[in-house]
Amino acid sequence: MTGTEGPDDAPVAAGAYRDAMARLASAVHLVTTDGPWGRAGFTASAVCSVSDAPPTLLVCLNRASSAHPVFDRAERLCVNTLGAGQQHVAGAFGGKRSMPERFAAIRWSTGARGLPVLADALATFECRIASRSRVGTHDVLFCEVVGLGEASGADALVYADRRYHAVPSAPVAEAPGEYERIVGVHEAGGTDRAVIVKAPEGAWSRAVTAAAK
Repeated sequence: MTGTEGPDDAPVAAGAYRDAMARLASAVHLVTTDGPWGRAGFTASAVCSVSDAPPTLLVCLNRASSAHPVFDRAERLCVNTLGAGQQHVAGAFGGKRSMPERFAAIRWSTGARGLPVLADALATFECRIASRSRVGTHDVLFCEVVGLGEASGADALVYADRRYHAVPSAPVAEAPGEYERIVGVHEAGGTDRAVIVKAPEGAWSRAVTAAAK
């Protein structure tokens, strides 16, 4: 017998894993492509940075997705990061609509590399797909970033606990010695908002007390 006896290393149940992952807040993206194999797009939260030398990110795509046949042949894609107020984009590209119906539901333009770019995206990353890897039910696309879009300056959009949340952009401190902290979250008009308090270093407790009233 080799190795050390210990807990069972069998994978956890898929449902329990999904429930645990739902607790993690993730940015929301619209991933698009266009080319000889057609135009396609899908909503994704499984997008993250890999390296900045060269700038590379990864995108995970379920092989059961209706977008997979097109992305499986695509050489380029665009990651459009959604801002607050763009939940309808995530809904349009996360359902059962046809690709023409999906693109008809949003405002977009064609980027310098022929890729669909979402209007008013929080940020856009035009990419060359450098390599692919199959893991379980998904393909992992490693994408070298070859173009960046100008950020819209909107509040961010994240997905956590199976619903969308707006994350306000942090304003720049106005004077030396001032700083900001999120002291709570409240819901207003169906959207969660962080309560941000700014105070000189010595007045933090007084600022929290005032914010709580």
